Amino acid sequence: MINRGEDGMAEQVLVRGEHVRRVAVASAIGTTIEWYDYFIYSTATALVFNRLFFPSLSPAAGTLAAFATLGVGFVARPLGGIVWGHFGDRVGRKAMLVASLVLMGLATAAVGVLPTFATAGVAAPVLLVVLRVLQGISAGGEWGGAALMAVEHAPPGRRGRYGSFSQIGVPAGLIIAQLVFFTVTNSLSSEDFRSWGWRVPFLVSLVLVVVGLVIRLRVEESPVFARLRASGERSRLPIADVLRRRPRAVLVAALSFIANTALGYVFFAYLLSYGTSVLKLSSTTMLVEIIVGSVVWLVSIIAGAIWSDRVGRKRVYLVGSVLLVVWSIPFFLLVDTRQPWLLGLAVVVLNLGLGATYGPQSALFAELFEPRYRYSGASFAYAVGAVLGGGFAPLIATALQTSTGTSLSVSLYMVAVALISLGAVLAFPKTTTVTED
Repeated sequence: MINRGEDGMAEQVLVRGEHVRRVAVASAIGTTIEWYDYFIYSTATALVFNRLFFPSLSPAAGTLAAFATLGVGFVARPLGGIVWGHFGDRVGRKAMLVASLVLMGLATAAVGVLPTFATAGVAAPVLLVVLRVLQGISAGGEWGGAALMAVEHAPPGRRGRYGSFSQIGVPAGLIIAQLVFFTVTNSLSSEDFRSWGWRVPFLVSLVLVVVGLVIRLRVEESPVFARLRASGERSRLPIADVLRRRPRAVLVAALSFIANTALGYVFFAYLLSYGTSVLKLSSTTMLVEIIVGSVVWLVSIIAGAIWSDRVGRKRVYLVGSVLLVVWSIPFFLLVDTRQPWLLGLAVVVLNLGLGATYGPQSALFAELFEPRYRYSGASFAYAVGAVLGGGFAPLIATALQTSTGTSLSVSLYMVAVALISLGAVLAFPKTTTVTED
């Protein structure tokens, strides 16, 4: 005799599991596309933007100016965190994911058709800054939505694992960005690349955005937000509520992120410029090294997230934070040898630390804030940490190396920000109990 009640329940569990996996994959793919858009800008900044948009400056000053436009996007991210967070807590997580992806895609594609200084004069760098601000606003809220969709759909005890899907989009987007640039730079002459080839990665974004939209439109709203909407318990001013009720959580979360984002941008933005302009290594060599490091970063994110489900977020963060502190000095000592295998060792170990401090982040930030202002709290803390850490890291690193003539000054800067984040991690709550939704 068939027990239809048990069969029906089993079928519901299977359907639910399939949907959760679909949400996780949609989070990963959408975030990958979003960060591909973001990272092709940083790669182009390191390779050609100083010549195209700031040709009247010296090479060093042009690089500083180009990295300054990179930092402008970070300044806009807290604004994006507030705007997307407000509507994410009021309207829904899914709608904000779609809107942020569209904004990022359009801004990125517009960079691909932007006139250079030779054509438009001062208007060219001005327009570049405006488009970078739009990218920053988009990135400020996209991460929070992707992270919460994955975490809030996750089964109990697996929030770290499912939250990692939004995290792997960052190194995955970086890998794709580097591969596209690697292909373009090796398919064209240097003259053709500087003339028009650099635009190709930006225009490819339009195709990727369409793919991301199709995937994200197919997933359901977060069940946590659906319950909030049904019960009418949504916050009227979520950013005000989170700053009033959880200021310590916002501060600790933001400070815990500055080392990851600062050292991350030293790795994939400044290192490319340093390797090609100071060490005189080929762009192909540097792009390959960054791709290798990014693959290690992606794998370590997944491993760190799964580990955090077993031993707690704080313990994994501590391991990664300590590694970032102690590896900052050896990192540039190995890079400065100009030996590809030693350079590879430097980026591999660094990215193990980055993965351990990024993999558990989605679950941790979600657990720090109540559902009714969770989007605002997580997004704002993430954006502020990004500004304090990664926003001007390549600019600071370039200025330090240029003024001192040694990479040791950059290593000391890395140690300083890593120590700040280590202190914040020590202030994390000791419990691994998840806030019940």
